[in-house]
Amino acid sequence: MRIISGSHKGRSIVPPRNFHARPTTDFAKENLFNILNNTVNITEAEVLDLFAGTGSISFEFASRGAKLIDSVELHNVHHTFIRQTTLKFGFEQIRAIKANALKFISICSSKYNIIFADPPYEMAAIDKLPDIIFTHNLLKENGLLIIEHSNKYEFCSHSRFYGNRRYGSVNFTFFK
Repeated sequence: MRIISGSHKGRSIVPPRNFHARPTTDFAKENLFNILNNTVNITEAEVLDLFAGTGSISFEFASRGAKLIDSVELHNVHHTFIRQTTLKFGFEQIRAIKANALKFISICSSKYNIIFADPPYEMAAIDKLPDIIFTHNLLKENGLLIIEHSNKYEFCSHSRFYGNRRYGSVNFTFFK
């Protein structure tokens, strides 16, 4: 795993062996950021990375100059890795938050330009996640919600559906 572009382009992200996350593949991440580069101004963005896992998406946003990234992860080993890597890379704009993502959504008072959520593929509430986020009004005007999910889910009938991209077994669904 590596950072694709920006100030830290090419830097490797190497989680410890006791890591149990399913990281977004470099191929899928590169394609996601190609879309984002043509959709939003990343350097002005405030980003919420839910179910952050390895922190790979947070690190990519930071490398590309995002203004602020709240990286939310519950698992202690994963949170510690994100915090340590943030310090190692000097990403002062990343705030590593140790919390349950769904509970964080319910108490969060901030608003974001981009929300990226990569919940465990087996999580039961994935299909409800867009409604949970929109109910708590976490997106700024013209904000973008991106959910990474397996082929099992389809959101094209959701009222806020904006688009979907598939890269192998990785799906990104966009909501506005």
